Amino acid sequence: MKKTMLCLFALGVFFTQLQAQDQKMNAFVQALMSRMTLEEKIGQLNLITPGSDIPTGSVVSSNVEKKIAEGNVGGLFGVIGPDKVKQAQDIAVKQSRLKIPLLFGSDVIHGHKTTFPIPLGISCSWDTALIRYGASIAAKEATADGLNWVFSPMVDIARDPRWGRVAEGSGEDPFLGAQIAAAMVKGYQGNSLADKNTLLACVKHFALYGAAEGGRDYNSVDMSKIKMYNEYLPPYKAAVDAGVASVMSSFNDIDGVPATGNKWLLTDLLRTKWGFKGMVASDYTSIGEMVNHRQGDISQVSAQSLKAGLDMDMVTEGYLGTLKKSFQEKKIGMADIDRACRLVLEAKYKLGLFEDPYRYIDAERAAKEVLSESNRAVARKIAQESFVLLQNDYKTLPLKKSSSIALIGPLANDKNNMLGTWAVSGDPQKSIPVLDGMKNVGGASLKIQYAKGANITDDPNLARQSNVFGLRVEIDKRSPDEMLQEALAIARQSDVVVAVVGEATEMTGEAASRSDITIPASEVKLLKALYATGKPVVVVVMSGRPLVLTGAIEGAAAVLQTWHAGIEAGNAIADVLFGAVNPSGKLTMSFPYSVGQIPVYYSQKRTGRPIDANNKFSTKYLDAPNEALFPFGHGLSYTTFTYSDLKLSNTELTKGKKIEVEVTITNTGAMDGAEVVQLYTLDKIRSITPPEKELKGFQKIYLKAGESKRVLFTLTEEMLRFYNASLQYVSEPGEFTVMVGGNSKDVFSRDIVLK
Repeated sequence: MKKTMLCLFALGVFFTQLQAQDQKMNAFVQALMSRMTLEEKIGQLNLITPGSDIPTGSVVSSNVEKKIAEGNVGGLFGVIGPDKVKQAQDIAVKQSRLKIPLLFGSDVIHGHKTTFPIPLGISCSWDTALIRYGASIAAKEATADGLNWVFSPMVDIARDPRWGRVAEGSGEDPFLGAQIAAAMVKGYQGNSLADKNTLLACVKHFALYGAAEGGRDYNSVDMSKIKMYNEYLPPYKAAVDAGVASVMSSFNDIDGVPATGNKWLLTDLLRTKWGFKGMVASDYTSIGEMVNHRQGDISQVSAQSLKAGLDMDMVTEGYLGTLKKSFQEKKIGMADIDRACRLVLEAKYKLGLFEDPYRYIDAERAAKEVLSESNRAVARKIAQESFVLLQNDYKTLPLKKSSSIALIGPLANDKNNMLGTWAVSGDPQKSIPVLDGMKNVGGASLKIQYAKGANITDDPNLARQSNVFGLRVEIDKRSPDEMLQEALAIARQSDVVVAVVGEATEMTGEAASRSDITIPASEVKLLKALYATGKPVVVVVMSGRPLVLTGAIEGAAAVLQTWHAGIEAGNAIADVLFGAVNPSGKLTMSFPYSVGQIPVYYSQKRTGRPIDANNKFSTKYLDAPNEALFPFGHGLSYTTFTYSDLKLSNTELTKGKKIEVEVTITNTGAMDGAEVVQLYTLDKIRSITPPEKELKGFQKIYLKAGESKRVLFTLTEEMLRFYNASLQYVSEPGEFTVMVGGNSKDVFSRDIVLK
């Protein structure tokens, strides 16, 4: 009792302090706003880029310095480094009338200059503690480099791998996506934004961007509210519940209204229902793009966006150019402008910028912390955990260092394609390619030969589009046959072949949707020729999305999916290939047999005519299976794990009670390793049709060879709730199946009843 009373007292003190801090902030911001002109308030809503680094669109702002001096800019992005940031901040705090400091943001998507694997790869670690730590490292580096705002995490649920931006998210599942969203927000923002090692996180893209029709970027989204609430909104909500400081609107429309100007989305849902208190920014020029959505002219769409709850205008400058006139014409009110201005100023206050506008400008700290050896070690660790062993026939992996190895492929010795898409601050030339990694890990006595073997693609048009941000696809001056024959010659001389193939980094990511997501024909030709040598071929696949591997990996002895693994890619890949690290990644997005199956995801619903091989009139393809080639949750190890003795503490569940779900996992192999144990449920009878499986829990455990562990999950009534046809969050009494396994397909099950 005494301990409880002390905890309650401490909690009371904490909330009292928060109230005092809020009152102090409110008084400061109110006093400042009372001195601001209409033009200065509107200026705070203007977020622009001088285009000094990679922009995310074709528009670059003009007369930036003049606008800052006149108080017409609230924040900048694309400005990185203490010197550049100080130069811009000097103008704001020394030349503008009210000396209001600027925000400095950037697309820190998977690390800052120490580049981690792409987020889709990171999610395959299923290690939320590691993910949170990686985000904190990114925050430390970014703040040391002058930044105080990151446009991350991207939490869009995505089930169509044709969409290039699946690379930036955490895959297909809302439960896992929600856990990762919260972890990243907490990693970026830490315990307090007052700490100069933390910064504002920005959850994006709100909302539903990952469901763009046809997997085509910037496209329309049409979705029922039931699907929206149950399957697509949970990660955004988790980020808000974790305290995310800002939100970015998405490019798509929702119920026919673009997200950027959607009042139901930005005010009714986000602020009123979810209680979000921070600021909302548009995506790059998305206010102006509402004109293309046929919502009106720039004046109309700017007013619509402001009234909808959109606070900062990224790059369009529609607010700067039209809001004053709209106010004078009474199309918007001062309350609309004040709300947005207040939220921007509050963000700056929470960061401590009014106290010290230069607190994130520290060249000495940047030199010490950015790209440090310890940070690179974290990047290597995250990469190791992200790899997924898709198949390993005949136990070809791990490789023996005594073997003679032919390392072949256009991505085997290519620094330009290690970092992955949206590594805007990363330097590709500081990355470790696979050839260097193999030599580093294999040692001086390693017998290895290298040949390029093929181009990533022989298509000059695809190469041109992939080289927008620098050389990513180089079409060799030699003929394809000349490169192939060189590769085959060293393959025949070697004990084993490691073929590194896949996509260039800019064949995925934003504006990189692909209708054909097979491995390019040039690489498939190389693989088939290598298989024909009779040598065991280990295929290392680098990509930013699940690829259609059918037709490319038949004949492979092993397949390792490494995504685009970041600055330490080569070292991490070599660690796994040689067995210094046992792979433990599990897929967070299903791999299709063919493009025609898409979308293929584990939590699909049962139809009125379930698949039946003996019944023509059942739901199936004539030319492909229904299921994925590699399902959600799949991932092999160099050891084996056996599941046994699944037990429930009770078979009846009531509100306020819980059921303990226990299972024994045994490492039955000869190598220590990690396994991601997954908990799924099925609601057997429900008022709206349920998915066949829903992820409800997971644990990553480490087992020594021969060791067994009991894994415990707690199942509560709240975990079985869903949004019904009236959008009420409820559970319904009835029978449920509880499933536990190492992937979404291979599970052990027991039934329970919810009373």
